[in-house]
Amino acid sequence: MNHRTEIRRPRPSRLRRLGALIAGLAVASVALSGCLYSQIPEMPASETRAPDASDIAPELMPYYSQELTWEQCGSRFDCTEVTAPLDWENPGDAEISLALVRHQAKGDFQGSLLINPGGPGGSGYDFVADSLEYAVGPDLIERFDVIGFDPRGVGRSTAVQCLDDEQMDEYNYGVLQAERGTPEWEDEINVRNQEYADACEANSDGILPYITTVNSARDMDLIRGVLGDSHLNYLGYSYGTFLGATYAKLYPERAQRLVLDGAIDPSVPGLQVGTTQAAGFESALRAYMQDCLGSADCPFSGSLDEAISDFQALLASIARTPLENGDGRMLTVDTMVTGTITALYSEQSWPYLTQGITAALQGDPSVMMALADSYNSRGPDGTYLDNSAEAFRAYNCMDYPVEDDPAAEDAAMQKVQEQAPTFAPYWDGPDPCEVWPYPPTGTRDEIPASGSGPIVVVGTTNDPATPYEWSESLAEQLENGVLVTRVGEGHTGYNKGDSCVDAAVEGFLIDGTVPEDGLRCE
Repeated sequence: MNHRTEIRRPRPSRLRRLGALIAGLAVASVALSGCLYSQIPEMPASETRAPDASDIAPELMPYYSQELTWEQCGSRFDCTEVTAPLDWENPGDAEISLALVRHQAKGDFQGSLLINPGGPGGSGYDFVADSLEYAVGPDLIERFDVIGFDPRGVGRSTAVQCLDDEQMDEYNYGVLQAERGTPEWEDEINVRNQEYADACEANSDGILPYITTVNSARDMDLIRGVLGDSHLNYLGYSYGTFLGATYAKLYPERAQRLVLDGAIDPSVPGLQVGTTQAAGFESALRAYMQDCLGSADCPFSGSLDEAISDFQALLASIARTPLENGDGRMLTVDTMVTGTITALYSEQSWPYLTQGITAALQGDPSVMMALADSYNSRGPDGTYLDNSAEAFRAYNCMDYPVEDDPAAEDAAMQKVQEQAPTFAPYWDGPDPCEVWPYPPTGTRDEIPASGSGPIVVVGTTNDPATPYEWSESLAEQLENGVLVTRVGEGHTGYNKGDSCVDAAVEGFLIDGTVPEDGLRCE
């Protein structure tokens, strides 16, 4: 099973950036045998419905009226491309391509269901094509055309391009020479960030200023229209909740059945994002450690606080003396933290964290390095499997306003030290967006989406990446928000084995049955 978890960094100024990966979802990769292939029914003939271009401005009609050509791609899917304007404010200037993959409804067709797995930068195309049953449950597969799409800047769509594999390795795993926290250390990081930004500008063919969530939400309405749907059915995980809420803000009359799972609070400034996530991962670490202490193979013993202290000592040791991996790369403390947080996204990944810590205590960094590699989308052969990191940076550097308030930064770091003592020593550093080629255009405001249909927000009580308080806040902000709570560990709540959450989400998307606001699934 291939576990990929994204811990990208939302936009604090000097705080370590952390966020949600492919929705922080662990995607299952299954090798199909010939026998299993024989059990898969033949894909129905591709159908193309007439576009829905009602109430569209004349200058946008060439885009909304385009007819799609679907081609088979794999045994169960077909795929196509949608042409969109690069700049929605000047739609005649230049165009981009958006990649879509579709699994057609098996039963009574109820429309299209668009899926976003998170990030920003996660590939919805790969998420649906590689793990359909993980993305959505069987009842949704039965009734909807499930649509995975790569947002602008991502994957198979017109994409952000920055570093080659060797350069990316140096950026992600290179050992800094200066002592952490010194001006020389900051200078080293700033040089790397500038080289990264310069490469993105040089290799991305002028698209960087237009890689924003607002533009992506407009693309999503275009996809809705060319698919022939009069309103949007949508399931967004993690960052996908911000994309969905932004859509509802722009097109409330078309936002009729939206589910936002593992919510980001659109009103929280970047500094608070980093602070809250630090506390969330500290809480998840303590939950993991308590579980670990009850198992026979746990490398720690004693009380919970003693085990946490021992883990902190391990991090400090690696900070002083990185461990050499078999391929010559070094496990630095930053890579160790990345691997640790990767495993904290899901209880199912906790055994890998135990294996990684046990091996690291014995001088073997290979498991922790593999966890970090999974986050970084780095394959075993050293190639990077997608551009999720580059797209992530492009979106966040444009979406989050610059914060330049030293007093607020000091207060935020003090809060991290109090609420996340394990991660606090490794949580700060220069903001890579300070050297981005273009100023941000996004804002951080509440989204009421007045005039929308009901919007279901799913929150998990000990979600480390998108803390539960954000789901509470978003549901409260939305004029027609409905909160469903999953009591438990891990990132996001739907299709995670909780029948109460699944029934609420699927009943809403399929039948329009709005869950009770405040529904709590134990």
